[in-house]
This record gives sequence, C-alpha cells and structure tokens, in this order.
Amino acid sequence: MNGVATHLRIVQQTKQALRTGLLTPGDRLPTAREVVEATAINPNTALKACRELEREGLDEARRGLGTFGHATLGTGPAESPLRGELADWARRARTEGLEHDDVAALFTSVLNECFESEGDTA
Repeated sequence: MNGVATHLRIVQQTKQALRTGLLTPGDRLPTAREVVEATAINPNTALKACRELEREGLDEARRGLGTFGHATLGTGPAESPLRGELADWARRARTEGLEHDDVAALFTSVLNECFESEGDTA
C-alpha cells in the first residue's frame, strides 16, 4: 500500500478486518490516542481515519465508552472454505519462488479481471 495516505491505510485495514470477521459490530475499536501510541503517527492522521470510518458508517462513537464497530462488510465467515483454498494457493506460489509482492500483484490482477467485467456473474 505504498503511496496510500496513512489515514486511508487505517481505514482499509479496518475494512479488511470487517470483511474477514476479525472485527464485528459491537467490538471496541482503539481510540485515536491508542492508535497514535501504538504506531507513532500524527494525532491528526488518526483522527482523520476515525472521522472517515464514522462517515462511512463503519464505526460508532459512544460517549464515555469509546468507539465500536457498527457495521460488517463480510458476506461469509473468516474461516470460509475459500480461505483454505486461497491459503493453499499462496503456499504453492511461495514454494514456486514468488515473493509476497509478486503474489499480491498476481492476485490483484486476477481479482480485477474477474470483478471488473461487465455482467460477469462469477
């Protein structure tokens, strides 16, 4: 995610956790202060990420209690059979000598081809 603004990386990571079920509605999110302490990013960057998550309806601030996951983006459990198949594929790619970035580029390319086709139902 090089070249992506830090606050957007935080938003993307949160969305990923929501999609995979690692974060579910009602789960407490770290405060902006906790994010700053854990990552040493600028406090304004952390606040910007929090505002973006709230704007997208993905978190909910509860006065005096903190911020909590408000929505889910996943359509299946984190331990879907597809996850296992994908893990097997990734291990095979690594065994064949592909580096992390190579696998990510290959996967993204195939993913884009499958999901960007007009009228594709696959």
